[in-house]
Formats: sequence, structure tokens, C-alpha cells
Amino acid sequence: MLTTAAGTVPPAQVFVLGAGVAGLQAIATARRLGAVVQAYDVRPAAQEDIESLGARSVALPLAPEAAEDEGGYAKDLGEVFSRRQQEFLAQVVAGADVVICTALIPGAPAPILVTEDAVRGMAPGSVIVDCAAERGGNCELTLPDETVLTDGRVMILGPTDLAATVPHDASSMYSKNVTAFLSLLVADGRVEIDRDDEIVRGTLVALDGEIVHDGVRAALESREVANV
Repeated sequence: MLTTAAGTVPPAQVFVLGAGVAGLQAIATARRLGAVVQAYDVRPAAQEDIESLGARSVALPLAPEAAEDEGGYAKDLGEVFSRRQQEFLAQVVAGADVVICTALIPGAPAPILVTEDAVRGMAPGSVIVDCAAERGGNCELTLPDETVLTDGRVMILGPTDLAATVPHDASSMYSKNVTAFLSLLVADGRVEIDRDDEIVRGTLVALDGEIVHDGVRAALESREVANV
């Protein structure tokens, strides 16, 4: 909120979808800029992270064990839940000036969380930044690498390579992560695959000529069935 002799300007209302690395950074940045922030994530464990940054966690009742996989990532919860989720989120989106979408499911298209009807319910001048655009987007109207203006009311941005806008810092952080990952694979100058390590197990696709990654194996099997 900004108060001056000419009057008072209320703070922007920001709604962040997804509370992973990108979502939490969006929350922190919006808070630093003075916005009132709400955030949503299907994983119950993420609510504490959201509130620790000064945002309000918006929750849709859900059994905790159903919301995330064993690696702690969000997972597909089915069509019935998806419809309930969209209806619930439309009510929150309607009151937001800015919606930042970051929700992703590993190995799958981005879930549609903001429907066309929800966008129509937003106030003129509102903005949606869909950081999930590379996987199709969390907003039904998102077009990758394009800016959509819906009936002159809501602007929807669909960037697909935000890291390229800050190449120096992105390269530095990427190289640090690659170096840390390789340190898990190499011991005494030799490659050693420790399948008991959670990170190694989660990124290992094939070993000794066999597909060992559950997600990749399931995707290949479903493709084979579809081709029959």
C-alpha cells in the first residue's frame, strides 16, 4: 500500500500457482514489491513454505498421501479432481491483479488450472504470467512465446525460456548443479551408480541395457499400446 498526499494506492493482489523453486521465488519477489500474495499447491508440505515467505496458502481439501509422489513432486490426481480444482481456483483468480503460473508434473503436460471462464472473470488490466508455457501452460489460453490479449481485458504472457533472459546467472547456477550431480556419480575417478541414492535413482533412465526409470518405462509401454 502506498499513501501520499494525493491519496492511497492499494497493494496489488498476486496469486501464485505452484510452490516449487520458481513459485517460491515469485512469492518472495512479489512480497518484496509490496503485493498481497496468495499461493496454491496440491502438496500439503508446500503450505509451510508458502506461509514462511509471508503469503497466504490457499488450500483445497485433499488427502495428503494423494497429492505427491515418493520424490515429493506433484502428481496427476485425475479428471474429477481437476474439475473441482479449476472451479475452486476460478474464485481466487477472479480477485487477483496478477496470476503467476508455475505448476508442473514431471514427465507430463502442465495441468490446466486457469480455464477460459476463469480468465473472463478477471478484472480488466489483469495479467497472467504462465511460466509453464513450455509444457502447454497452466492457463487454457496460453500460447508459448506469445502475448495474448483477451478481448482487451487480460494479458497472458507465455515465456518458454526465462533463463535465457539472465544468461550469466543462469549459466552459473546450472554449472553448479551439474558439478554437484556429477560428484554423486564419480568416486575416485570412476563412475559408480548408487541406485540407493534418491537423486541418482530419480534421474537414472537405463542401466545395463534395461529401462529402470518407472516414468520412462510407463510412457514407453503406453506408447506401445497406443500403436497396437
